[in-house]
Amino acid sequence: MYKVLVIAYYYPPMGLSGVQRVLKFTKYMHKFNWQPTVITAGNVAYFAHDLSLLKEAEEAGVEIIRTDAFDINSILGAKYNTVSMPKELIRKFLSRLSKTFFIPDNKNSWSKKAYQVAKEKLSKEKFDMIFVSVPPYSQFVMAAKLKKEFGLPLFVDYRDLWYENHFAFYITPYHKYKHKKLEYNALKETEKVIAINRKIKEKILLTYPFLKYDDVIIIPHGFDQEDFDKNEPYKKLNSKMKLTYSGIFYENITPEYFLRAFKELTIENPEIANNIELEFIGHLRKENKNLINELGLNSYVIEYGYLEHDEVIKRLNGSDVLWMMIGNIKNAETISTSKLFEYFGARKPILGCVPEGAAKQALKEYGASFITNPDYIDEIKNAIKEIYNLYVNNNLPVANEEFIEKHNREKLTEQLVTAFQFYLRTE
Repeated sequence: MYKVLVIAYYYPPMGLSGVQRVLKFTKYMHKFNWQPTVITAGNVAYFAHDLSLLKEAEEAGVEIIRTDAFDINSILGAKYNTVSMPKELIRKFLSRLSKTFFIPDNKNSWSKKAYQVAKEKLSKEKFDMIFVSVPPYSQFVMAAKLKKEFGLPLFVDYRDLWYENHFAFYITPYHKYKHKKLEYNALKETEKVIAINRKIKEKILLTYPFLKYDDVIIIPHGFDQEDFDKNEPYKKLNSKMKLTYSGIFYENITPEYFLRAFKELTIENPEIANNIELEFIGHLRKENKNLINELGLNSYVIEYGYLEHDEVIKRLNGSDVLWMMIGNIKNAETISTSKLFEYFGARKPILGCVPEGAAKQALKEYGASFITNPDYIDEIKNAIKEIYNLYVNNNLPVANEEFIEKHNREKLTEQLVTAFQFYLRTE
């Protein structure tokens, strides 16, 4: 088999959506004659852990090398130490503080340690490829260094933009310059750039004109059909319409406008609101719970907290409608969150409260979508009413199966390793 060295800080048993893409790539690589070795974090503190995802990687025969460092997650980490997500104001302050003192990110220490571990591994064994997924961006810098030293082809996978991404914070012009310089140098060492959508590809090509159009390929987010095949939906206990959100709320991703829209619905059309259950899967922080209480919506809300991935799939399969939102923010058009593509795998109607951009385009192509502006309360309220009326008449739209199949994780992995094949060295 061909061998690829994968550098990925975010990997099981860490949970949340950030680990899914690399996990599923490495799960299916062996089907296409590629053996992945993953260098990832050790027993770090994180907001969620999911041992079922770790089991998935192990059963796929993925070699996993773990290393700790002096990054904050490693320092706080005991084995699978799950920490609470702070209030959004505190989280945002700590994020900006981190971006002030660490360039490109606060995983610098871990990335340097991962580089040493990778260097040792590459010195002892023959590999055909280096693959790194970002963020964190510091591991891309180290991967580029490994490429220079060992001459192996390097592929970088952009789950988000680096320079001027939607959460970027540059406290001085130097910070902005330094980020761009680091990214420029790393890209100069890269054979192929992978972007999750066309908007990210366009931004990268405009920022770094030395890249040719074909240097950047698009492999979107996806879903794992096996997850949906093996997890039967929970049976409904009543005839109410289940409207489900799966994920966390942070930065511009907030339940506020949706909840305020639903509150108006309870006043204007209580007969509709009383027949809808709002399900939240994931971290619903104290300020979100306070808003639910303030609006008097407790009787409509079911909160499950963080669930292992198989349990999430069962809940998605058992829901009638799924909801997601992306707020208005700089470069929001480049966001196409992985959660949305897992929703596609559930083949349920989706209420998408999103701005113009990649996510909105994907929802349109999916077909079974109701799209509103993210912060227009009246629009959201009217969309919920429309969805409910279609639901009671058994007339909800059906998703575009051809579009869905394009996002099967196994097929996306085949696209990735096919791209690898063009850069194999002949000896």
